[in-house]
Amino acid sequence: MGILDGKVAIVTGAGHGVGRGEAVELADQGARVVVNDLGGAVSGGGGDKRVADEVVDVIKQRGGEAVANYDDVSDFNGAKNIVNTAIETFGKLDVLVNNAGILRDKMIFSMAEEDFDAVIRVHLKGTWNTVHHASVYWRNESKEGRQPRASVVNTVSSAGLQGQASQSNYGAAKAGIAALTIIASLELSRYGVRVNAIGPGGFTRMVGQAMKDIEVKEPEEYTEFNNMNPGNSAPGVAWLASDDSIPVTGQVLRLVGNNLALYRPWELGEQFFAKDKEGNPQRWDPVDIGQTLHKFVFNTVNPGIARIQR
Repeated sequence: MGILDGKVAIVTGAGHGVGRGEAVELADQGARVVVNDLGGAVSGGGGDKRVADEVVDVIKQRGGEAVANYDDVSDFNGAKNIVNTAIETFGKLDVLVNNAGILRDKMIFSMAEEDFDAVIRVHLKGTWNTVHHASVYWRNESKEGRQPRASVVNTVSSAGLQGQASQSNYGAAKAGIAALTIIASLELSRYGVRVNAIGPGGFTRMVGQAMKDIEVKEPEEYTEFNNMNPGNSAPGVAWLASDDSIPVTGQVLRLVGNNLALYRPWELGEQFFAKDKEGNPQRWDPVDIGQTLHKFVFNTVNPGIARIQR
């Protein structure tokens, strides 16, 4: 018995690393899983059906149920076929985990337009594509009186939420996915759909491109706990996919190694108001803006401040 018994789940980009760990964990927890992976290179391009097939075999060897899908998430109709694979094979869809992605790191002054477009297309558009098609299905189910208890789990990264040099494309995509997560949670809650995100970590093929001396292993190949196992985030995905996470939605978790945290969204800091000598509201003067921020926010200078009310 697992916390996902009876659920049907899709995991995109499930051929290696983080996505593979998630697919195996969801199956271990009782879900029937659509293992989606194009089987391409880390930078995009190419394809190999054996990648998804291998994960299906791993799941079946562990006593689970799974089927492979080889569609490209960045293709609108391909994403629709991923969703249809779950419905046609297992009769329904309860969980969508968006993990598929590619990496093309370069400093912004060296990055080609195609490098930017390709990463945005797979990560951000690919996530939107699958959420769109899944939401159409769940909305129709709700209207037919079969209110879903469904969950979407998107994948974000510190590169987007905290910043990382050389990843303007990847970081922008991941920050966009965080925003998409919050917006979709607002739109889909009435139809019984929760939308959250998780920021994973570990030694993946993507990390291996930047750190050539690391050993990249698949999650199930680790025989004991290792902080850099890319499968460490999978239990968080399983919980977000389960009914135990009702009514958590619009949230972004970070789960790296044994460290679990909640990302706080953009929020306003201390507020300041421009007023005239009589205390009436007035339009800000650029000089006053600079003086206020330098003194009270950035602590870079300490001039006398006139007509400023905190």
